[in-house]
Amino acid sequence: MKKSDISAPETAHQVTSTSERPLMLLSVIARHGRPITVKQLRDATNLPQSTLYRHLLPLKKWGLVQEQDNFYAPGPLSVQLAWGFDHTSYLVSNARSEMQRLVTLCGESVGLMVAMNNQVMCLDMVESQQSLRCSFSKGRSQPLLRGASAKVLLAHLSELLVDAVITEQLSGQPKAQQYLRQELAKIRAQGYAVSEGEVDMGVWGISAPIFSKSDHMVGAITLMSPAVRADGRQQELIDLTVKAAAVISERLKLY
Repeated sequence: MKKSDISAPETAHQVTSTSERPLMLLSVIARHGRPITVKQLRDATNLPQSTLYRHLLPLKKWGLVQEQDNFYAPGPLSVQLAWGFDHTSYLVSNARSEMQRLVTLCGESVGLMVAMNNQVMCLDMVESQQSLRCSFSKGRSQPLLRGASAKVLLAHLSELLVDAVITEQLSGQPKAQQYLRQELAKIRAQGYAVSEGEVDMGVWGISAPIFSKSDHMVGAITLMSPAVRADGRQQELIDLTVKAAAVISERLKLY
């Protein structure tokens, strides 16, 4: 899978409150996937360099960010946060066994995805054991626009959020906006999204939403396969993925 886009949830500092700017910086650093320079942070956030340094200082002090040779990366406290999340997340804990079962049945990789700050992010991943396999690294994110995971999540967000994402990411493209809205309506009706080559060439994917109590969408599971291996068995993979998502949803509704 491709590396994430480093743009911040709010790219203009005028629309991000002062108190939220350290969180915006932390989000950009976390999503970048490798050490990032101040210039790259400035380009991603539109914040002045002096402001960046001021907000980076407490993040470094508390171990959320570390600096080496003028490059910034997630700090050691991130390890504790990640450990805590993995061991306490009700979504991850309830989805994991069903994801493993799906991988065993299909022989393909399965990811647990959520929508976060106009991005689709991977919370957990169960890898295929086949030598040729598709994967989306845990913790990675990409714009909430293309691919089965992004579209199934976008299809079940509130109208206000959907409008904001479509307006921002397809600005000045009325035909593309209309086509995407029609596609999202179809995804809601059929209960899953399918894509091929939208994010990575030669990758086929099926994604199905996961719901908690009151039918609130909390995430999605996505099965990823080389397109050549999925050929001729798409419906089987769709049915098994949709069934796995439904099982996870039933577990969550018990909470």
